[in-house]
Formats: sequence, structure tokens, C-alpha cells
Amino acid sequence: MDFDFALILVVLTFLAALGWVYDRVALAGARKARISAAQGAGGEIPEATLEQLSKENGVVDLCRSLFPVLLVVLILRSFIVEPFQIPSGSMKPTLKIGDFILVNKWHYGFRLPVLGTKVIPMNTPQRGDVVVFKYPNDPSVNYIKRVVGLPGDRVGYQNKTVYINGQPQSQTLLEQLPPQNPQLLLMDETLGDVSHQIYRDVAPPRRPAEWVVPEGQYFVMGDNRDNSNDSRFWGFVPDELLVGKAFAVWMHWQGFFTLPDFSDVRTIH
Repeated sequence: MDFDFALILVVLTFLAALGWVYDRVALAGARKARISAAQGAGGEIPEATLEQLSKENGVVDLCRSLFPVLLVVLILRSFIVEPFQIPSGSMKPTLKIGDFILVNKWHYGFRLPVLGTKVIPMNTPQRGDVVVFKYPNDPSVNYIKRVVGLPGDRVGYQNKTVYINGQPQSQTLLEQLPPQNPQLLLMDETLGDVSHQIYRDVAPPRRPAEWVVPEGQYFVMGDNRDNSNDSRFWGFVPDELLVGKAFAVWMHWQGFFTLPDFSDVRTIH
């Protein structure tokens, strides 16, 4: 079952805020009034009595304590940076299964949490950016791919080479894996000004295809070219589904029975 964590966080923050406001507006004054009345009755108030007069509602006290924490988490996660875990191998060799990445949420503009409405435009995705977005066929699922085609581009894919507006994007062979009986080719590819590594398998290429990217949308592909479910199969990514730009790997955790590994902290290119 999928949970919308952003929605849950917004609801919890709102409820905690209500409790915090209720305490400030209603309960705090009532506590002070009780203590003042007891002091006006004469004599020093016993500590036990003072504690009883100052006693707070348990639920409201919990809301008052949690509200600042939830608010900070909401602001950081919604507008600044959000962590994600890589669940599949579609971005190998750039990202491995089990990598934990950080995503810049404001790089492409500030968006309202849950609604995703852009309120402050900023940068636009550039060719070669690694982006997290909501999968167009199921917006409850986040995908991560590399931007290949920008609005208005004519993107071709022929003989496992990307063509942008008729120009092949250069690829250089780095390594055959394994060397004796290669099944994978490690390549260095350049998309615009961005150089990065990709995997290609040695199977025959698919039939050539070409797409024209509509305005306000993007064509994305995985770096593991023959093992990626991307724009070649389901279409384009609308700007409103962009979550942010992936910029760093901060941890790798292969599985529950292994220890987290912080030895491969790196930026994402």
C-alpha cells in the first residue's frame, strides 16, 4: 500500500498547529488565572498545588511540543531538500540499488506541498540533469531519470545512440564487462555539456524511433539504457510532475541485514 508522506506530514503539522494555537490562546491564560487566583487567596502556594494548577492537557502539550519540529521538517522537505532511496538499477552505473540520494526541491522553482503548484519559478531542467519526478502513469510513484530532450527537441534513438535534432550524442567505449565474454559495455556519453557514464548491453538494437518533445514537457532516459522504463516507452514528463534535481549520494544501504555504507558519498553528474 502506498502512502502519501507529504500529505500525512501536512495534516500532522496542521493538527499540531491547531493544538499549539489553542494552548496559546485559551489554555495558557486559564493556567495563569488559576495560579493568580490561588496566590490572591493568601499564603505561599505548596509546590504540589502549584504543579496541579499548572498541569496541561496531555494532547495539547504533545501538539505544542511537536509543532516546531514538524514545521521545520515540512519546510525542509517541501522547499529545500528531500531524501530518496534508489529502488532499481535503471540508473546504473550512475546510481546503484540502495543508494540514498538528496534532491534539491527548489532548483526548478518553489512548489506547494501536496498540490505541486509552482509558486516561484526558478531554473528549468537542462540536458543531462538527473531529475526525480512523479511517474505520469501513476503520480503516487517517484521515478528518477536523466533529462535527454528539452521542449521542442527532436529526439532520436538509433543503434543505441541518442540523436538530438539530428546530431548524434558522442559515446566512447570505456570497458567491456566481463572482458572475456562481454555482456555489458561501459560507455562515456556526452549530452550537451554533461559527460556521464552509461551501460549498454550487447543485444541487437531496437527499431529506430524518433519523438518531438512538446512544450512544457521533457524526454527522460535511464543510464542503464537497455534496462530502463523511460520516455521511450511511456512518453514525456510534464513540468508540473518534476520533484527536483538529484545532486548527491549520501549513503548506500544494500539491505536490512547489512550496515549502511558512507564510504561512497559523492555528487551526481
